[in-house]
Amino acid sequence: MRTLFIGVAGGTGSGKTTIAKALLEGLPRSRCVLVQYDSYYRDHPELDYEGRSGLNYDHPSSLETELMVAHIDALKDSKSIEMPQYDFANHRRKPETLRVEPAPVVIVEGILVLAEPTIRERLDVKLYVDTAPDIRLMRRIRRDIEVRGRTFTQIRKQYYETVRPMHLAFVEPSKAFADVIIPEGGENQVAIDMVLAKVLHWLQRLGV
Repeated sequence: MRTLFIGVAGGTGSGKTTIAKALLEGLPRSRCVLVQYDSYYRDHPELDYEGRSGLNYDHPSSLETELMVAHIDALKDSKSIEMPQYDFANHRRKPETLRVEPAPVVIVEGILVLAEPTIRERLDVKLYVDTAPDIRLMRRIRRDIEVRGRTFTQIRKQYYETVRPMHLAFVEPSKAFADVIIPEGGENQVAIDMVLAKVLHWLQRLGV
């Protein structure tokens, strides 16, 4: 089975997850699966909560890229994978995994999927979701407070110490590798429809 790999990158709070899920929902059932880079954060059971909280989670080294690449290759070979699951509130990898079956279309989503060469070279379509920094920051604050149990003080500290500098060092430059740059994230229905049309045409041409 020929597999089409679509990468969706962009800064924190850009709307890349919204774009990825819109593509997933817009394609025929069982024809598309989603693999999220955030699920591959390295586990650090040797550290206590305070120690884990102080790690730089925005640097590429914080992610188990080698496992992600192995899983992408397995899906390309029509093999199922056991995708890790991550507990963001406690900064730990969960004991359970999520089984992902191979499909004709695989969406690979995460802030660094275009910044990491070993992932980027495996992508057929590369999307970068480009949203204004102030909007992204407000979205992140809301998400981290409401979903991940962070305080505003924790969010502010992490943003200045790692999120912003790592975005400027790794995420923003990866825009140069994108085939398509999507402004305004999940609000850009025209861009979503255009990408869906291309993928649906690809599926029809292959008869899958």
